[in-house]
Amino acid sequence: MGRQVLLIEDEPNIAEAIGFILSRDGWVVTHLATGREAAATARRLLPDLVILDHMLPDVSGLEVLGALRGDPATAAVPVLMLTAKGQPRDREAAARAGADRFMSKPFANAEILAEVRALTGRG
Repeated sequence: MGRQVLLIEDEPNIAEAIGFILSRDGWVVTHLATGREAAATARRLLPDLVILDHMLPDVSGLEVLGALRGDPATAAVPVLMLTAKGQPRDREAAARAGADRFMSKPFANAEILAEVRALTGRG
């Protein structure tokens, strides 16, 4: 079985593209379109990586990240934060909240694959 990624992204086209890219590379991708159940799902799955959108429709990605970092079961799971806003203050807020990496949308397929591999030691 491939390694597990939890993808929390509300934009269907982006979620589908990331899911396709990672599945082709041998990853098992679980997708959530909202952040409401993200922390509980991460606790249940214990994924190798979380890809987390900064702006979600219900709770912010930063709130989800705080919940992940505050739970001993998920505190060490690498998190790649995605956002359409590439402002330095957004990057700083994500870093302060505990994001391991930060990527602005749009991104190249090879770029996201390289980040996933680097964060999980597969590249």
